[in-house]
Amino acid sequence: MLSVLDIFRIGIGPSSSHTVGPIRIAKRFVSDLEKQGLLASTHNIRAELQGSLALTGDGHATPKAVVLGLMGLEPETLDPETADTEVANVYSQKRIKLDGRIEINFDPAEDLVFDYEAIPDLHPNGMKLTATNQQSEVLFEELWYSTGGGFIATAAQLSKPIKNDMVSGETNVPFGFGSGADLLDFCSSTGKNIHEIIYANEDAVRPRTETNAQLDHVKHVMLASVERGLHREGILPGSLKVKRRAPAIWQKLMAAPQSNEREQLFDWLNVYAMAVNEENASGGQVVTAPTNGAAGIIPSVIRHYCGGDTANAQNIRKFLLTAGGIGLLYKQRASISGAEMGCQGEVGVACSMAAAGLAAVWGATPLQVTIAAEIGMEHNLGLTCDPVGGLVQIPCIERNAIGAVKAVNAARLALHSTGKTHVSLDQVIETMRQTGLDMSTKYKETSQGGLAVNVVEC
Repeated sequence: MLSVLDIFRIGIGPSSSHTVGPIRIAKRFVSDLEKQGLLASTHNIRAELQGSLALTGDGHATPKAVVLGLMGLEPETLDPETADTEVANVYSQKRIKLDGRIEINFDPAEDLVFDYEAIPDLHPNGMKLTATNQQSEVLFEELWYSTGGGFIATAAQLSKPIKNDMVSGETNVPFGFGSGADLLDFCSSTGKNIHEIIYANEDAVRPRTETNAQLDHVKHVMLASVERGLHREGILPGSLKVKRRAPAIWQKLMAAPQSNEREQLFDWLNVYAMAVNEENASGGQVVTAPTNGAAGIIPSVIRHYCGGDTANAQNIRKFLLTAGGIGLLYKQRASISGAEMGCQGEVGVACSMAAAGLAAVWGATPLQVTIAAEIGMEHNLGLTCDPVGGLVQIPCIERNAIGAVKAVNAARLALHSTGKTHVSLDQVIETMRQTGLDMSTKYKETSQGGLAVNVVEC
């Protein structure tokens, strides 16, 4: 079953599909080796990055991710401060301890391959891992896909037909919705709000206390990433030498009179979103919301309207549950992968989710919540993913700031709605999916078009 907690994954930057996913894939591969009794006889492991993982993997820290995963580290719990040192040791010693226990020869220059020619069949983010013994005989080989937001799948899993009741999956839940229309029908028939429908489904998986604890932890990590980003100055890693801007903007805001907050609204949202995405670009800990590349939008809106010193736990849970429910629809009915949909599938979805969450906190009806989500996406349709230099910096950081402002405006517009609108949430999700399929691969996280080819890297 997909849970809202699957949408909000804790990991490290700069990319959920290129960093968090490959960490999980590499770790899973080592685990599969052990389950089959092949780990002890493994002499070498080769990882081939395909599609978008090859084209922008270097700038998205995919090689580092593969190494961390092979070492048995998990994106939720690894220490970003020591990760670079651990990976550097593997590069210098050309040795790695699989799962932290079994040491083998591993030369990243030879065993991490950027296969620019391979075109993955089922998803643009392909990753093939091969284990061989001392005689160079293949012991085990798997092809995995990193499908966005830290989700991973084997070829067999991606080949399975999608069920009509997409969001509820195999678990028996009281409200198995497969569309926004289903969600509204459940709200209408039960008198529940969207976050209460989501709560009921989560209750079928775990006790409410556990769900709340995990939601609170997500909130903590989100707000902590904002706080770190507001105070860490310096230059972001990579060839672009982008300067962190959030601290200077923050200092200016804190020194300014608070009487003109209305004029400063954009500045507050901008600085919070940029703080998170500058942390993400530096490899810091963030929450996929629904991806790392779009990680700043939801924390920005939460920090400004629900967070800070007056953080309201119940309101933030309502926000996350509502936003997460909307995110499930995008994940199941389309995609949250920039390599599949362009940035409309990342920043566009995050904007839609944030608009829905904020509308819910502001007391919107279920219909108004879905209208907010629809507006948030409608005005991001066609948004391309064209990272300059393959780095999650330009235009990604500013794009999150713009997305946060759009989300708030979408929620405001939705609150003025008095009935059904001409465009439904389901229609805009399907439009995004069709637009993503029609979009040239140049504009889908390959750095082969758009700003990536019109801006000089250095």
